[in-house]
Amino acid sequence: MGSALIFPGQGSQVVGMGRDLYASSAAARAVFDTADAALGFALSTVCFEGPADHLTATEQAQPALLTTCIATLAALAEDAAPVDYVVQRASCVAGHSLGEYTAMVAAGALDLATAVRLVRRRGELMAASSEGGMAAVLGMEYEPLSAICQRASDETGLVVVANENAPGQLVISGTAAGLARASADARAAGARRVIPLKVSAAFHSPLMADAAAELAHLLRAAPIHQPRVPVFANVDGAPLHTAAAIRDELIAQVTSPVRWTTMVQQMRDSGVETFVELGPGAVLSALVRRIAPNALVREIAGAAAVDAARATGW
Repeated sequence: MGSALIFPGQGSQVVGMGRDLYASSAAARAVFDTADAALGFALSTVCFEGPADHLTATEQAQPALLTTCIATLAALAEDAAPVDYVVQRASCVAGHSLGEYTAMVAAGALDLATAVRLVRRRGELMAASSEGGMAAVLGMEYEPLSAICQRASDETGLVVVANENAPGQLVISGTAAGLARASADARAAGARRVIPLKVSAAFHSPLMADAAAELAHLLRAAPIHQPRVPVFANVDGAPLHTAAAIRDELIAQVTSPVRWTTMVQQMRDSGVETFVELGPGAVLSALVRRIAPNALVREIAGAAAVDAARATGW
């Protein structure tokens, strides 16, 4: 029976995350200390104490969430290197947007210090962008919504499907005019709800091209290694096996949609029967249950859950 470790994206952060791990696990403590040293400030304090508006800021939330998720993994492994633990326990790894970087660390493709610096800069670049917005579309499937976005882009303003989160749960991203047109057309086509999202820009769309270009420069210079287990890609859902493929994926994902439904289906097709979400929240677990109702799903967040997982082998 194959298993996948999955890692959440921005939005799952919560003040206090990781504090119990830091107190109870030397391995988790080392992860937070490494991140603090890599960034040159006490990211751990932001995780443990907030305040909430500081933690929620994109440039803080991204490294904070990555670090907490890897600390959770380190606490699970405790007496072994986290990547060795992953190789022994998981068939593959995957993450949603930011979580893809966390998955790369878990798979050994990125070291922790490099990853937190990259996602800190990724967050800064995303926060600096102010063009466009996003909206959740409920009750439509990917292909018809994609066609609506294409027509709106051709006739009004650029808009694309940015997140394929689960059947009937999609997100669109683009210019204000494109979003307005696509939202109206989606409602007319039978969408149950269209909900504008409180974000500063059109993430996972071509409007992030400037941010993607600077991040690409950093990624081309970053040390990236062959993953020890396959990493399923946001861009097309396929497994990544080489350092070159991972570099290309991380460059492309800034302007490309997150195909989470496709990723889960591909993991299921590869033999994955158990999905284990590491880190705060249970957003991805809920999505997996919708995509693959027969899969086994487990969330591990915090010291008590880590202790329970270590006792049962998850």
